[in-house]
Amino acid sequence: IVVTRARQQASDLSSRLLDLGAECLEFPTINVVAADDLTPLDEAVQNLSDYDWVVFTSVNGVKFFFDHLFGRNKDVRALSHLHTAAIGPATAEKLFEYGLKSDIIPQNFRAEAVVDAFRKISLAGKKILLPRAKEARPVLPVELRKMGAEVDEVTVYITEKVQVNIDQLIEQLEEKNIDLITFTSSSTVQNFKDLLPPDNFKRLIQGITVASIGPITTDTALKSGFEVPITAKTYTIPGLCDAIVKYFDKKNSRHSV
Repeated sequence: IVVTRARQQASDLSSRLLDLGAECLEFPTINVVAADDLTPLDEAVQNLSDYDWVVFTSVNGVKFFFDHLFGRNKDVRALSHLHTAAIGPATAEKLFEYGLKSDIIPQNFRAEAVVDAFRKISLAGKKILLPRAKEARPVLPVELRKMGAEVDEVTVYITEKVQVNIDQLIEQLEEKNIDLITFTSSSTVQNFKDLLPPDNFKRLIQGITVASIGPITTDTALKSGFEVPITAKTYTIPGLCDAIVKYFDKKNSRHSV
């Protein structure tokens, strides 16, 4: 099984798959680093009293935000007056590690999920801080502004392409030693495809199963030319592993009949 997550995050997925009996090949396609210009984040941290809500969209967003907050000699008490939202259970879990429980948890980025999560809350005139990736999709701020909120998007991290061990990856694909490729974000999909020679892409991935952490990643993979028979119903690493196990259990049971 190929794990395409950033190196600093791959171990969780790899260790779970290893425990299930898989052999993992780590080919990180992205590297997650702090944003080049942290001036907007600095200003937001210095003016946290101006905000009503802070909305976190990823585990990385939480980590890099608090790294910066702590680096400015502040702690979680600086957010004591704020309401918090975390997109998805993994983000909420990461936020809780810093001592904050999310007031609401939209299950995913889809507009319907965001609107539904905030349905009982009046956002008219409220000021929301949105610390996230430079490459983030626009759906969230668009929907929040439709609900009357003022949204400050602040870049806290960027994802960089990684091009390491490409020859080894292509060799493994050529020799059909790979059974499954896992994708945990749209950027892992796009960067993985960019690693492969375009004229050989279809041939190299032929017969290889693809597993995706959720519908947005699946949509990106399908548009990129992959077939995706596995999409996690719970958009977390444990959810992805469960989906992979169920797929192969079902496949093996068909073959044994």
